[in-house]
Amino acid sequence: MPQSPRPQKGRSRRQDERPQWSMRLFTTISVLVLCAGGIGHAVVSGMETGIERVDPFKDMKNRPAPGHGTNILLVGTDGRDRITAEEKRKYRLGGEPCHCTDTIMVVHLSADKKRASVVSLPRDSYAEVPAHTDQSTGKHHNAHPAKINAAYAEGGPGLTVRTVEHMTKVKIDHYLEVDFTSFMKTVDVIGGVEVCTVRPLKDHYTGLDLPVGTHRLNGGQALQYVRSRHIDGAADFGRMQRQQRFLAAFVAKAGTAGVLLNPVKFRQVTTTLLGSVRADKGFGTREMLDLGRAMRGFKPASSEFTSVPVSGVNQSVAGIGSTVKWDEAKAKRLFQHLRDDKPLAPLRPRAKAAVVDVAPQQIDVQVYNGTLTRGLGKRVDDALRSTGFRTTRAPEDADRHDVKRTLVTYDPRWDRSAKSLQAALPGCELRAVDGQGGLLKVMAGTDFKGVRAVRADEPHRGEFGTVTGDQVVCR
Repeated sequence: MPQSPRPQKGRSRRQDERPQWSMRLFTTISVLVLCAGGIGHAVVSGMETGIERVDPFKDMKNRPAPGHGTNILLVGTDGRDRITAEEKRKYRLGGEPCHCTDTIMVVHLSADKKRASVVSLPRDSYAEVPAHTDQSTGKHHNAHPAKINAAYAEGGPGLTVRTVEHMTKVKIDHYLEVDFTSFMKTVDVIGGVEVCTVRPLKDHYTGLDLPVGTHRLNGGQALQYVRSRHIDGAADFGRMQRQQRFLAAFVAKAGTAGVLLNPVKFRQVTTTLLGSVRADKGFGTREMLDLGRAMRGFKPASSEFTSVPVSGVNQSVAGIGSTVKWDEAKAKRLFQHLRDDKPLAPLRPRAKAAVVDVAPQQIDVQVYNGTLTRGLGKRVDDALRSTGFRTTRAPEDADRHDVKRTLVTYDPRWDRSAKSLQAALPGCELRAVDGQGGLLKVMAGTDFKGVRAVRADEPHRGEFGTVTGDQVVCR
């Protein structure tokens, strides 16, 4: 298929303008990383005065059994009413603020404090909301199906915790709620965050416009980067990958000595971070410091990111609308990993590979032997398949046997795939052939020396689609 499909339709622009999950998650992890600097109890105690307290665990019964490690429920709410009109115009933050959640995440900190596992719960997830009394009307509601983000609107933090525990069977130890008003300011305070891209990123909805290369984003640009979903056909999947990259880069920057060992900078950053946070009463200064000290060695590789496996999107449910259905079997295994305090990211090979725009697993290749060397076609086919390309496994002899320079022919619509294949065959010639279709053709020549390992600008993922922070930061 061509690599530049049009963005998916069917969602309103207002939905696209809502801020997304990475603007929430960095607050939780970054505060813990900053506390790891050991600045002192007095400094952190002063920061605590900016945190509003809630009691989401009041009168809760029949909760899941505790597991190993610490589970934090991170909820993001819309706070665009506190962003200036100029910022709204410049960074295209239209729409009205709402009393709703656009982000729900479970952050699991391992018992040894050496790993943070972050699981995003899509806000449109089909859920069973427990029986409760509506906090606005006082009306009692029996248990009923709804989208998961309806729990906050109907019953606030308490009902949100109950709903998440009911769906995941993971006991929540702490609750954090933030809005995105401090996002841009915090990025600016730490001096910007560095991101890199191997292809241009442009989204006319958010105004994002980044050429190929490495970029230091200020707060407003960072907001555009993590919100964009109209860059290519990957839509929300591509946006989530960019959010993971940004969060890992933010944690890496926030964990530098220039922030951790500078009391003035530390106070400035944490004041900004905590200025829009609500937390449960049990998540106080002592807990922050204890957790921070234990996480002194926390690095990008210590964090891992994923979302709940789903079996379907845009599943229409009467009375609810379009929902996201979880893959029950995979989701059950994922949350069992959290309860058992096991890592979600797979072990991955350490071999170095060139970064390409299109994953070799998405590229179909037919190999031809253009020489008199017997078995060369099979060698090339096997080598390309070993690095991920979808070869036919049926190499053929070409009509000519005097090819000196290996040749790759491709349909111009698949030019990005052709460049990825060229990276795996150093020195080969590229030749466009109109109408050839999606199958790329390799004519092996006498210059063939071997295949170079390549990987897409997309990390190695396992059963749960998990990546670690070191896989998504600039190298």
